[in-house]
Amino acid sequence: MDLIDQHTKDIMEGCKVRARDVGLKFQDETLEYIVTNRNLLELSPKMMIPTLYDYWVHDVEVLKEKGKYELYPGNPYETVINTRPPISFYNDNNPDWLNVMIFYHVLGHIDFFQNNLFFRHTWDYDFTGKALSDKRLIAKLRSEKGRWVDYIIEFARGIDNIVNYYPTLGANEVVPGTRLTPWLDYYFDVFLQDEIKVSISDYAKEVDRYNACVKDHGEGADKQFHTDTLLIYPEFEAYFEKYQRRRKRHKPDLLQYLAMHSEFLNREENRWMQSVLQLVRETSLFFQPQIRTKIMNEGWASYWHETLFLNDDRIKGHEVEFARVNSGVTSMPRVGLNPYALGMRLFYYIEKLADKGRLTYEFQKLKDIHLRREYRQGNGRGREFIFRTRETLSDFLFINSFLDQDFVDRHDLFVAGRRLDQQRMVWQYYVRSRKAGDYRRMLFNSLYHPPHITVDETKNGDGQLYLVHHFEGRPLVTEYIANTMLGIEYLWGHKVLLETSEVVPSPPTPAAPGSGREGLPPPEIKWRRVVYTMKERKLSKRTL
Repeated sequence: MDLIDQHTKDIMEGCKVRARDVGLKFQDETLEYIVTNRNLLELSPKMMIPTLYDYWVHDVEVLKEKGKYELYPGNPYETVINTRPPISFYNDNNPDWLNVMIFYHVLGHIDFFQNNLFFRHTWDYDFTGKALSDKRLIAKLRSEKGRWVDYIIEFARGIDNIVNYYPTLGANEVVPGTRLTPWLDYYFDVFLQDEIKVSISDYAKEVDRYNACVKDHGEGADKQFHTDTLLIYPEFEAYFEKYQRRRKRHKPDLLQYLAMHSEFLNREENRWMQSVLQLVRETSLFFQPQIRTKIMNEGWASYWHETLFLNDDRIKGHEVEFARVNSGVTSMPRVGLNPYALGMRLFYYIEKLADKGRLTYEFQKLKDIHLRREYRQGNGRGREFIFRTRETLSDFLFINSFLDQDFVDRHDLFVAGRRLDQQRMVWQYYVRSRKAGDYRRMLFNSLYHPPHITVDETKNGDGQLYLVHHFEGRPLVTEYIANTMLGIEYLWGHKVLLETSEVVPSPPTPAAPGSGREGLPPPEIKWRRVVYTMKERKLSKRTL
């Protein structure tokens, strides 16, 4: 794995200039590496973070991916990770014209990472540096504790999907369209007005001082303003820390709760386990926004690699090759989901809607299909609108806000059903629905949705830990409950109970002759609350 050569780096820098000219925003520094397919196979289980700690599951994934590659060899085009500076990896046999296309795609990702508010808790530090520190910590603990380190990692990773992502995101309190940090917000809204009670003229002078600092220092304005403020008000830090302590704190997630309240983990000889739990939790928090913005992120990058490369003179002579590669990336499958294709088409769609003024209440009131087709009362600011969309939404909000019946009809989308042909014993696929609401529900079911599980401290008597699954229409995966609760019991040191919802078994309904279940009403689903108990590594269940 080596840095790209100077010739290829010059191509990348040229792409940056063109990308900034159309409005993309990103830091100047980026790192690009040339890698082989073997490198990519080995990095994939680590989410492409070379410095991430080693773990036996990673090795298993590498062996599995190598087996797949032997059967279905292919060359990945690129991978980019959200670090400071951003790091991207490129296949070692890409021609220059393909690198131009790929660089535009990567710059779209970087712009998304550095401007979408769901990533704001990742903006202030370099994750690869932190991952290297974590890796060294794990290596040190392994040399001292042996295989027990991997047990703790495995138990922690079994519940790292239920971390408090949104409370962590809210703690940053970044105002949309700005980079206001919590201390800066406190300085102007609380400290100056309520703590030291400056006059209106002095407050206006502080606002002017901040604006001058932004003008003089750009991206480093907040840091410089903070330094200057401490010279004027040395007591500011103490006031801010006191304010932070007074603020209402969210309930800890399960990993935090175990680290804080487990008698087992708080024993002197087991304190090292807390650092492993914290490491796993912070790693999960870092990757949470990428899981929740997959469609938007890939769609945004695909929109820009197509838009910019089609207007780049370096496409001349490679139009057919570009069309082949681009169609392979952004084609809409008839059955299934391609996040690149869906996200890109949604961005094109809402850009045209905004250009024509169709994202207004007046347009939504129109029912006549001919009037809707001819409606054009926009101001041509669709590009500006999609930049605001890229900044403030996640996949769920993006789909829920803009995927309407017009979009479904335009792209001939549908929800596919599947039934068994009992005569030939093969699956048949058919069009079950062409309604936008049904298509949205199908997409929502494919999105990341971790269970909402909290600790009920009112039922934590006799040393037990009582967990409550707040049912949201999706049951837990039963086959994982035993192993997960086994790990929690070990970390807690006592009995663990989990209250959740399960389907009430119902007798089978007779099928219609020759047509599977077609024509019969779907059976009514009934739910019941149950409690799983893990005690001394044995799992039991009772109905409430």
